[in-house]
Amino acid sequence: MPKEQPPWLLLVGPTGVGKSQVAEGVALSMGAEILVADSRQVYCGMDIGMNKPSKVAQRQVRRRLIDLVPPDTLFSAGAYWKIAEATIAEMTAARTPFLIEGGTGLYVRALIDGLWEGPPADWALRQRLRTQEETEGAGALHRQLALRDATAADAIAPRDLPKIIRALEVHRLTGHTLSEWHRAHRTARVRRPCTLIGLRRTRDDLYRRLETRVDQQLAAGLVEETTRFAHLSPDLPSMRGLGYRQMLPYVRGERSLDDAVTLLKRDTRHYAKRQMTWFARDPNVQWLDLAEDEPVAKTVERVQGVLQGGGQHA
Repeated sequence: MPKEQPPWLLLVGPTGVGKSQVAEGVALSMGAEILVADSRQVYCGMDIGMNKPSKVAQRQVRRRLIDLVPPDTLFSAGAYWKIAEATIAEMTAARTPFLIEGGTGLYVRALIDGLWEGPPADWALRQRLRTQEETEGAGALHRQLALRDATAADAIAPRDLPKIIRALEVHRLTGHTLSEWHRAHRTARVRRPCTLIGLRRTRDDLYRRLETRVDQQLAAGLVEETTRFAHLSPDLPSMRGLGYRQMLPYVRGERSLDDAVTLLKRDTRHYAKRQMTWFARDPNVQWLDLAEDEPVAKTVERVQGVLQGGGQHA
């Protein structure tokens, strides 16, 4: 990487913490665009459930790396990384400043460290593993992973089925564990110079914000949006996203709306907790603890203060 290129700014944290508004404020102050590292916002047309920035917000500051593929497309972190690398190369050549707003830890890691691509996704194998989990009961695949790759099993939450399946898939397709591949990649990688700033709130504050957001999504038409995609397979990555997974049974008459909302709020809390666990493991993240009533403009000032203080990590 050329020495004259400034370190990247990455703003990370769990869903609902307020990243999008803060990133927008910082980007406006820098005259920059925003690269979004979010595995849920890559699907076109899935706006409410994926909590994409509004059209007004997107006119204020351009967001890239959202709306990349149709909802019926199988999409992976490797595919995201390739598109992101090409986008960053284009923006760098054009001297377009940018910052990165990230909620998906794997996508953030891919941008900073590069990505061990591994074998391409074997979607048939993944479906067989998912069926095995459903047949044998929750936790069956995590126990299987613990026998084959204890290091990966310790790092992956028992409920994080996509990551568990990927670890098992890598082992079956390559004969080596995911942990072995990651160790080899860490040895060879060159970490990009960056400033990692994390936003976090107290658990009670964050959970209140998440419950309010679910209510706002429902008022904005989450049920109607889910209905538009109800013809798609529930096994698609897009349909397993928060919102659609919980609302689809209601749309199909298999669950009451109250039960669907309760599950969505619970699953959103669990998702935010997993995100925090991921980012908390990175010692390079400089955390800003946000007060419940802290204005966005104040948080933007605090981010700028970190930047002015030279908060770079290599």
